[in-house]
Amino acid sequence: MRYLPLTKADRASMLETIGAGSVDDLYCDVPDGALLKEPVDLPHHLGEMQVERDMVKLAAKNMGTASAPSFLGAGAYRHHVPATVDYIIQRGEFLTAYTPYQPEIAQGTLQYLFEFQTQVASITNMDVANASMWDGATSCAEAVLMACRATRRKKAVLSGGLHPHYREVTETYCQYSDTELAGRDGHPEHQATADELDDLIDDQTACVVVQYPDVFGRLDDHTKLADACHAKGALLIVVFTEAVAFGAIKSPGSFGADIVCGEGQSIGNALGYGGPYVGLFATTSKLVRQMPGRLCGETVDQDGKRGFVLTLSTREQHIRREKATSNICTNSGLCSLAFTVHMSLLGEDGYRKLAAINHERAVKTADALDGVAGVEVVNDSFFNEFTVKLAKPAAEVVEALVARGIMGGVPLSRLYPNRDDLGAFMLVAATETNTDEDIAALAAALKEVLA
Repeated sequence: MRYLPLTKADRASMLETIGAGSVDDLYCDVPDGALLKEPVDLPHHLGEMQVERDMVKLAAKNMGTASAPSFLGAGAYRHHVPATVDYIIQRGEFLTAYTPYQPEIAQGTLQYLFEFQTQVASITNMDVANASMWDGATSCAEAVLMACRATRRKKAVLSGGLHPHYREVTETYCQYSDTELAGRDGHPEHQATADELDDLIDDQTACVVVQYPDVFGRLDDHTKLADACHAKGALLIVVFTEAVAFGAIKSPGSFGADIVCGEGQSIGNALGYGGPYVGLFATTSKLVRQMPGRLCGETVDQDGKRGFVLTLSTREQHIRREKATSNICTNSGLCSLAFTVHMSLLGEDGYRKLAAINHERAVKTADALDGVAGVEVVNDSFFNEFTVKLAKPAAEVVEALVARGIMGGVPLSRLYPNRDDLGAFMLVAATETNTDEDIAALAAALKEVLA
């Protein structure tokens, strides 16, 4: 039985109020090629066993990262996730738990979120972290809006090293606000300096957004940039896509970041065809009341026993309307739990060791590729991802590698489809999952393709 509470008159009244002639007008922004003109042509029902056979056949057409050497990255990284992580997060107490509105019956959920916040604050070296966001891109956009609220300014400078997907999401968030976005996409052979970004900062600048390591894999100490921002009353937002990196590189908080945000998929969460992921968000104590999302805190009950509550949760569901810090109404609960379990299993020493192994694997991969004719490693510095320049179009090379059973990297033309000047560049990521045999196979295949 369908539940349709609105009458035709109700729908007509709503359409008239918003100035639309029909429901179809609401889809005017959807490209013609993406809008279905007729129902999807699906087969009739089948038995369970037949459906299972058909699904297995479809799955067999995929080349998975577990079945072939993979050097894919560009914001989503393959890491080994211990079996313990899935075992714990699939327990009924966690898997079916929902938003902890009633702390007295949600102590387990609140406690792991509190521990998650502690871990995020620790690895970023910031004062406080929230209970997670949807993903890294929305965290970046929310950080820009937060900076505008905190400074009461309307201009954000986006570094050329920012991941284009993060830039696009930020542009979408700011599209219907007064926020002005400055800065343009970068180039792997030109790294914007603090002086260049400083030229874009004026007395209306709310924040400067940099990625660390940046989208091309490069590392830079942003201490000088942080000083330049603070001298002009602006905030420094540091974005990241690889959470494992902070086990080896200087933390954003140590060079003066005001807001740190990014993607936590690398820890505890599988690639999963792009999601669901978990956004990390941390800031200074001074800015905590402008932070989006929710914050779990530790307290004691009337008997003096340790307990947990939602300390800060100024969201739209609390009827704050325009005073709400954000319209984000939840957090990535199960993904943040996976992050917390994996981090707890690693511990500080294990986290640092994992980062060291990642860097070692990447260095070995870069050395192997740099010895192949037609391949030039562009980066002077990197963590576990770097850019190479190829003698042939990178997109063609990637397809040729796939035909040889190797996922060799991500062509920059995929991230920047309108940039002809990036056609020869490819991102290569290596993690602890890449063996010596994988690296040798990639180098040998590239030698064949580029011959």
